[in-house]
Amino acid sequence: MSDKVLILDFGSQVTQLIARRVRESGVYCEILPFNASEERLKAFGADAIILSGGPASVTESHTPRAPQYVFEAGVPVLGICYGQQTMCAQLGGKVESGHHREFGRAFVDIFQDCTLFDGVWPKGTREQVWMSHGDRVVSLPPGFRTVATSEGAPFAAIADDTRRFYGVQFHPEVAHTPHGAALLKNFTTRVAGLKGDWTMAHFRKHAIEQIRKQVGKGRVICGLSGGVDSSVAAVLIHEAIGDQLTCILVDHGLMRMGEADQVVELFRGHYNIPLVHRNAQPDFLGKLDGVSDPEQKRKIIGATFIDVFEEEAKKIGGADFLAQGTLYPDVIESVSFTGGPSVTIKSHHNVGGLPARMRMKLVEPLRELFKDEVRALGRELGLPESLVGRHPFPGPGLAIRIPGEITGEKLDILRKADNVYLDEIRKAGLYDKIWQAFAVLLPVRTVGVMGDARSYDYVCALRAVTSTDGMTADSYPFEHAFLSKVCTRIINEVRGINRVVYDVTSKPPGTIEWE
Repeated sequence: MSDKVLILDFGSQVTQLIARRVRESGVYCEILPFNASEERLKAFGADAIILSGGPASVTESHTPRAPQYVFEAGVPVLGICYGQQTMCAQLGGKVESGHHREFGRAFVDIFQDCTLFDGVWPKGTREQVWMSHGDRVVSLPPGFRTVATSEGAPFAAIADDTRRFYGVQFHPEVAHTPHGAALLKNFTTRVAGLKGDWTMAHFRKHAIEQIRKQVGKGRVICGLSGGVDSSVAAVLIHEAIGDQLTCILVDHGLMRMGEADQVVELFRGHYNIPLVHRNAQPDFLGKLDGVSDPEQKRKIIGATFIDVFEEEAKKIGGADFLAQGTLYPDVIESVSFTGGPSVTIKSHHNVGGLPARMRMKLVEPLRELFKDEVRALGRELGLPESLVGRHPFPGPGLAIRIPGEITGEKLDILRKADNVYLDEIRKAGLYDKIWQAFAVLLPVRTVGVMGDARSYDYVCALRAVTSTDGMTADSYPFEHAFLSKVCTRIINEVRGINRVVYDVTSKPPGTIEWE
C-alpha cells in the first residue's frame, strides 16, 4: 500500500469530502470515528492525520476529543474547524463560545508565510473561504503561530512548524473554498512529504491480491444488476479468480429497456464470465400485484430477489462467498460518528442484505472506493464507457418510478418513454453533463385530443439533475426546443401517454430518486 492518511471523523456532514479531496491528490486515505481505539489507529499506520469538523462544542466537557495518540505519533496533523478547536484545547490553548459566529462565505487575510499555503495563498492576500462555526480559538497552545485571520476568527489558520501541526477554522474540502483542494494537497505532499502515487492501477493490483488471498480456492457468486458497482466488482473478481466466480442476473422485469440483454451480452459474450440469467418478472409482478405503498414495494422486491437469488445459487451448487458492490460511503454510513454500528444493512442494487441462512462470507472489493473512483477502476479494467458512465439506477428499478400500483402495461409504457428521453439526451451530447435523468409514469390520467380522436391516457414526468455527490441536486436547465422535441417524440411513439411535464424541483440533502 502507498502512503496513507487517516481522517478522524467528529461528525461533520462533509467529512467524506475531505477523503475525496485527499484521494484526488493521489494519496490513499480512510475515515475512522474519533474514538477509535489506539490499537486500531496504530494498525492503520497513518503517515498523516486530519481531524474533521463536527457539530459539537469543545467548551462542553462531554464532547468529542482526539485520541492523545494523534499528537504523539510523530506525524503531521491538520485540524479543520472543530478539529482545529479540539487540537488547540488539548494542547494548551483556549476555545470560547459566544463570540462572533461565521456561517457561509467569509474572507481570510494571510499575513504570514506557511507551508500549508505555499504556491496557493501568498502572504498579504485576502482569500475567500467557507466558514461554519459558533465557537472560536481565543488563545494558541505553546509552539503555534497565527498565519491568517478573519472577521470572526482571530486564529483562522495556525501553524506549529516544528511538530508539523496545522489548523484552519474554515472548510477547505468544500467547493465554496476556492483552492481548498490545493491546500489539502499541500498538506499531504509539502507538509507530510507523501508521494501522491496512489492510482487505480495500483488499487487494481492490490485488490486482486487481496481477493485471491481471501477467496483461495473457494467459489464466489455475484448478483449483477446492470449497474456500475456490481459490474466493476464482477470484472475485478473474475480477473483475480477466473471461473471460480459465477454471476447471477435476476431479471425482475423492472429494468430499463434492453438492459438485461446488454448485461448478458457483455458478461457472457464479451468477458466469458459464467452467468446465470433468471427471468423472474412473473414472480415479482405477482407479489407486487395491488401494492401501492413505496416502502412496501421495496421490501417485497428485496425479499423476492433474495428468494430467487438463493434458488439459483442452490442450482449451481452454492458458493463460499457472496460478492457485493459495497462502496466506501456505505461503509462510512454504516457506522455512526460515535463508532456504534448501524442497524441498517447495506442493500445493494440487487442484494437486500445477506440472510444468515445463506452461510456465505462477503467479498466486497470496492468497499474502499467512492463512486467516481469505481468509474475510474471500470475504465482501468476496460469496461465500455456506456456502462462505466451510466446514470445511477435504484435497486427497485422502475418500481419506484411508477407511483401507485405496478402492472406489466405500465412498465412497458414507462420503459418506452424513458428510452426515448435518454436517446434524445445522448443525441444532444448531454448525457455526461447530467448526473441522473429518468422518466416517471404518474398515477394520473388526463383527457386529451390526439388527431381527430379523444384520448384518456397517462401523464409522464421527466426529471434530470446535476449533482457532484448524489446528496443534493439541481434540475438541469434544458432549452425549450429540446424539451419540445422530447415531448413530441414520447406522445407520438409511446401509446398510453398523452401529456408530458418536466420537473424543475431542486433537492436538498437526501435521496434524489423519485418516490
